[in-house]
Amino acid sequence: MKKQTPLNLTVSLILFLLASCTPKPATPNLNQLIQQSVAATLAALPTLAAVIPPTSYPTPTAFSLAGLYCEYQYCIGHPIDMAFFDVSAQNNPGAPSSYGQGLLAAFNGNLFIQVVWQLAPGAADPEFVLDLILDDEVDFREGSMDVKLVRNMNVMYTSITSTATAVLPYGGAGAWTCGDRVFAWKVYSPQADTASSLFEEALSRFTCGQN
Repeated sequence: MKKQTPLNLTVSLILFLLASCTPKPATPNLNQLIQQSVAATLAALPTLAAVIPPTSYPTPTAFSLAGLYCEYQYCIGHPIDMAFFDVSAQNNPGAPSSYGQGLLAAFNGNLFIQVVWQLAPGAADPEFVLDLILDDEVDFREGSMDVKLVRNMNVMYTSITSTATAVLPYGGAGAWTCGDRVFAWKVYSPQADTASSLFEEALSRFTCGQN
């Protein structure tokens, strides 16, 4: 076997150090992803909903959350005619959602829904993730915060109005804890009395293996 000279050893050491200093991919900023997903998906909503006058939207009871999304070790209910897509994977192909952090979105002409989650071991108050999913520039809380315990999960919910799109001016947002993660959910809707029932039904079908 050929012995390495001191020069070869020095070159090898330099190459090793350079390789170890190669910058790693940055963790996607969840707040930026949320803002990007709202902007990108809502841009299409006026076109999708233009053929349907606001007065002809279905009543709140017409929305059925018969669909069930299960991934990243949790499940949540959603309208059967809507499908969640992974916003993190779409905006950052090399960094999709994971157990520890993620962002989903779903939309059609009648609804826009987001779900976000992140690791927060020991966190009992999920309000910080509610603040994360609400955009201060377009989302405005209405009334008082509803705080309750649901199946051993700390849950909070607030009605909102939004200027994100004139087609869906109402909505609601909720946040809750489950195990070592916190979750948040937001919906834009054409009717003021739709959001709270949608949240309750989505949460009633939520599981994360901890509750």
